[in-house]
Amino acid sequence: QVQLVESGGGLVQPGGSLRLSCAASGNISSINVMGWYRQSPVSPREMVAVTISDGRVSYANSVKGRFTISRDNAENAVYLQMNSLKPEDTAVYFCKATTIVRFKVSDYWGQGTQVTVSA
Repeated sequence: QVQLVESGGGLVQPGGSLRLSCAASGNISSINVMGWYRQSPVSPREMVAVTISDGRVSYANSVKGRFTISRDNAENAVYLQMNSLKPEDTAVYFCKATTIVRFKVSDYWGQGTQVTVSA
């Protein structure tokens, strides 16, 4: 089992920045992938950025060049630095961890944090 707690959401003006944090606890040694997803009332949940245990990262095209995902293994945390925010970035942002234990893949989600980009 893995528990995830997000923080750092809020209201920001277009062009502003926010940094989301996700703290992991539990069976953290089995985490293979950590990432950020988002969901708005008008869009299904979508991947924003993921980081794999071997260091690879991947971003949605819509956030490339603006968002940066980072992982701190010592702190058992993953972060999402969001710059040049746009109104279309408004959504609930969820942290997700994927574990692989004896070939069984399991996904864990945080409770989400609201990000609102508005003037």
